[in-house]
Amino acid sequence: MSTAALSGVVIVPFSVDRAADFKRINAEWIERYFSIEPKDSAILDNPQGYIIDAGGEIFFALDGDEVLGTCAVRPEGGGRAELSKMGVTPRAQGRGIGRLLIEAVLGWFEASGEQVLFLESHRSLGPALKLYESAGFQHTERPDVSAYERCDVYMEWASPGA
Repeated sequence: MSTAALSGVVIVPFSVDRAADFKRINAEWIERYFSIEPKDSAILDNPQGYIIDAGGEIFFALDGDEVLGTCAVRPEGGGRAELSKMGVTPRAQGRGIGRLLIEAVLGWFEASGEQVLFLESHRSLGPALKLYESAGFQHTERPDVSAYERCDVYMEWASPGA
């Protein structure tokens, strides 16, 4: 299944054979800027159980057989879903891969029936924040406590039709 293409890049949904790529790409960026926290380990070690079995999805950007990036979306209950674990390999950054992944998540969200799509991040991740803002995410007050020590930014997506 392909939802988008950019210079040979296609976005595909989760398959068990890509679980190691999901972990590798996310562990790489988390360890580059922060450290792996307990919630990270739970998700990265069991994406099938934590995301897919909970009704979410993980998308992968592929160029041929090479995984260039990944992003997850997971229902959190109460009409809320979280965009999380978005990473693009360093050599593929700047090619629009992150935009394709966000578009896949937004497509999933719009079809899901959930009302609020949120994400958490850190102010030091400027390029990521600019990407989220350009996709329609807006900074807002966090309604609850973050599950991550590193997160100091909370954003929600505002549908253009809302």
